[in-house]
Amino acid sequence: MPGALNRLRPLLRSVLALVKVSRPGFWPTTLWFFILPFAGLHMFGTPAFWLGATYVCFPLGLLLYGWNDIGDAQTDAENPRKDSWIFGARPGETLRRRLPWIIAAVQLPFLVAFVAVAGVKMLGWFAAVLLTNATYNNLGFKARPVLDVLNQAGYVLVFVLASWLCDVPQLNPAAVAFSALFAMLSHVFGQLMDLDQDRDAGRRSTAVVLGTRWTKLLLVAILAVEAGIAWRWFSSWYVAGFMGAAAVFFALDALAGPTRYPVSFTKVFFVGWNLVVLTTMHFVWRLGVFQLS
Repeated sequence: MPGALNRLRPLLRSVLALVKVSRPGFWPTTLWFFILPFAGLHMFGTPAFWLGATYVCFPLGLLLYGWNDIGDAQTDAENPRKDSWIFGARPGETLRRRLPWIIAAVQLPFLVAFVAVAGVKMLGWFAAVLLTNATYNNLGFKARPVLDVLNQAGYVLVFVLASWLCDVPQLNPAAVAFSALFAMLSHVFGQLMDLDQDRDAGRRSTAVVLGTRWTKLLLVAILAVEAGIAWRWFSSWYVAGFMGAAAVFFALDALAGPTRYPVSFTKVFFVGWNLVVLTTMHFVWRLGVFQLS
């Protein structure tokens, strides 16, 4: 038995390394996105729902963030946030070489299953996901101000996946706009945390170009727009209030000076955010918070 366990340890380490690449700390938010189109609908007994819910966690995370890690080895090596279950792995050279093949192998069974369930249009969905990632990682959008942020709107493809796979109506335009802005907001916040590493690597991200204070004010602007959308189209005073309070926080923080956030703060923040996501997931689904009022 000890010999068998010793032989299994390398395999377990390899599996855990891949899970870390997929950034489990981001799974709850992606799953939260996936559930939004099902507001009030009882989809939990359908295999298609669980197929999609499984995919948007590990397989999609491996595709999105593994692809990113392949090209970011230099900046990630100097980033104190990396090599964590929240912010992603710091894969070694051997794993980076193998990642493209592993990513493809993990995607293939889901591609076949999606086409079997929802038809050939799912090939178009996969093509859109690949195009979004290729523009960011291979065509240089990640190092081009504004484009690096706008590219994050690709996360709304999770809504399309949910709707096509489970044959439910597409999410309303206001909710799609709110969610696209939220994805951009999260990306800008991440750039703010990585500003020094990106600058040292010569990457001209939006945050590097704007600087700390103006990047925080950009967060304020996005949050204010999101609060307005929540108030006007969803009559969700609690969502609007949450976004408004966050806007006030970043506005005061920007006025206080060009301060950086320590790694400890960002870890606590993201753990807290995941707790909020997990505790509100059922509430948002049951009440249809993002359905038009």
